[in-house]
Amino acid sequence: MMARNGNIGFIGLIVAVATIGGFMFGYDSGAINGTQDGLRRTFGLNEAELGLTVSALLPGCALGAFLAGRLADVLGRRGVMMMAAALFILSALASGAAPSAGLLALARFCAGAAVGAASVLSPAYISEVTPAAIRGRLASAQQVMVISGLTGAFVVNYYLAQAAGSSLSIFWGGYPAWRWMFWVQALPAILFLITLLLIPESPRFLVAKGRMAAAEDVLARLFGAGGAKAKAAEIAASLSNDHRPGLADIRKASGGLRPIVWVGIGLAVFQQLVGINIVFYYGAVLWQAVGYSEGDALKINILSGALSILACLFSILLVDRIGRRPLLLIGSAGMALTLATLTWCFAQGGLVDGRLTLPPGTGTIALYAANAYVVLFNGSWGPVMWVMLGEMFPNRMRGSALAVAGAAQWLANFAVSASFPWAAANIGLAITYGIYTLFAAASLLFVATSVRETRGVELEAMPG
Repeated sequence: MMARNGNIGFIGLIVAVATIGGFMFGYDSGAINGTQDGLRRTFGLNEAELGLTVSALLPGCALGAFLAGRLADVLGRRGVMMMAAALFILSALASGAAPSAGLLALARFCAGAAVGAASVLSPAYISEVTPAAIRGRLASAQQVMVISGLTGAFVVNYYLAQAAGSSLSIFWGGYPAWRWMFWVQALPAILFLITLLLIPESPRFLVAKGRMAAAEDVLARLFGAGGAKAKAAEIAASLSNDHRPGLADIRKASGGLRPIVWVGIGLAVFQQLVGINIVFYYGAVLWQAVGYSEGDALKINILSGALSILACLFSILLVDRIGRRPLLLIGSAGMALTLATLTWCFAQGGLVDGRLTLPPGTGTIALYAANAYVVLFNGSWGPVMWVMLGEMFPNRMRGSALAVAGAAQWLANFAVSASFPWAAANIGLAITYGIYTLFAAASLLFVATSVRETRGVELEAMPG
């Protein structure tokens, strides 16, 4: 049945498949969390080497995001997502089998290329096949799946560590549990590759390639035959007939990037400079540092993941009602407050036998503040940044602008994640989290002065 907002069943199928890319994004990002004792013991890594090995995913993410944004204008959104799914499978198998830290880092770099591609193309693809009135809600489902992937990785890691005795203990086939934590990633990746065969190419890509009949067919299946031809013509009108999308589209005639591209880069970078992925990548290590056991630390990760999913669902209810900008402002203010609380908690601690120890009760305050911070992030910046990147750019520059903003997001992620082990060991958690607090406060000012609302605006009407 064709509803006011289109063929909801068909649109729902497309969103469900596309967001498996988000699940893989989250799973690959979170799987490393429970393997770090295994990496230290097996490969003899110090803190700096561990930080580089853990973060090897992230330069690959930057490269994958950049290349995917560009390739999507040549090969199509679905085609590049299929390439990413195949790379997910191969990198998962290679990561678990890696005989050295160098080869593991290389496999994780390749996994990152797949993650980067999925991170920019899944929300962009969803935005291009959904009605403006419900676009924010459906694109926000991407973040729910990202967090579901993270939580799934935490649950699987916890199960494998418990079943084997620890992440270092031998499990199936004579291999330690930490290697299985990587290998399990191949299962959802295979599902992603198979289900991508069930969905069509983006109609906006088809129009850009001059395949009007194919685009009208997809639009008819999405929104009904009556408006398909008119919608295809509207999309075509937003593109120059003799123009091939390229990086030149994101530049001003006078030189330099267009202001809308800088706003996209700012959103992408601030999402990482508030330190969210420290909780995701180093959660187990962080909570062990303040006195929790490995088992308890993994349980806290699962709790954080579950709360994050609930926060994303809350965001889905609001993003098309109150808009993107208000959610970003609320998130920035809340994160600044909770990060300041964490900074205070860590400032109360001291080193005992080389480990950070907090006064009685302070560790509990830190735990509550950290989970409140995760909830605030995933109810605002987590989903809304990706929603905006997928919709805020005009059709003619969407692929190229996504390439640049997505690469910037992952480079910022790498800078924060790679520096955390060194910063925690050398300048302390209090100063480190104080820096994240300042960035959260700066993000509030950035949104208030630079970000425009995109709620309900058709993609063909986005200003450049």
